[in-house]
Amino acid sequence: MHTFFIVILLLTSIIALTFLVERGLALRWNRVIPAALENGVSFYKSAEDLPRLRALCEENPSTAARLLLFSSQHLDWSRAEAAELIETRARHEVAQLERGLVVLEIIVGIAPLLGLVGTIYGLITLFGSMSAVTGVDSVKFAQGISTALYATLLGLLVAIPALISWSYYSKKVENLTVELESLVDEFLRKHYHGTNTSQSIAPPPIPPKAP
Repeated sequence: MHTFFIVILLLTSIIALTFLVERGLALRWNRVIPAALENGVSFYKSAEDLPRLRALCEENPSTAARLLLFSSQHLDWSRAEAAELIETRARHEVAQLERGLVVLEIIVGIAPLLGLVGTIYGLITLFGSMSAVTGVDSVKFAQGISTALYATLLGLLVAIPALISWSYYSKKVENLTVELESLVDEFLRKHYHGTNTSQSIAPPPIPPKAP
C-alpha cells in the first residue's frame, strides 16, 4: 500500500511537469503579443492603416491578434460600447492564458498531503508489525521509518517546483493582461482620434452665392 502512494506521487509529478512545459511554451511573450503587432499598433494613425493592421494580425496568429481583429470588427460602434464589448472578449482570452494553471495550483496543495498520508500509513504499518513480534530490530526499524519518510520527501519535491511555476506563470499572465489591455486601448484611441480629426478638418460646405 505504501508503494501505491509513491506511484500516485510519481504520476502527479509527471502531470505537473507536463503542464509546466506546456504553459511555458504557451505563455512565451512573442507568442501572445508578437513584436510585429506592437509595431503595427505603434505606427497606426487612422482608419487608412486598418487593412495593413488586419493583415499583420492574420500573419501573426496570437492572443493579441485575435483581440485586435475583434476590435476592428466593431469600430462602427461608439468607443464606449466597443470598449465594453472588447473587455468581455478579453476576459475570455485571459481565461485561455490561465488554462492549466489551476492544475498546478491543485498539485501544490495535494502533493504534500499525499506524501504525508503515505508517511503516516507507512509508520502505522511499521508499528503494527512490531507489536506482533517480541524484540525490536533497530536496523529494520530505522529502515522502516526511512522508507515511510520517502513519501513526504517526494511530495515536497513535487510541490515545490509546482508552486514556483504556478507563481511565476500567474504573474506572467497578469503582466501579459496589462500589456494586452494597453495595446488594444492604444489602437482604439488612435483610431477614434484619427477618425474625429479627419472629420474635424473636413472643408466646410461652400455657401451658395447670393443672387
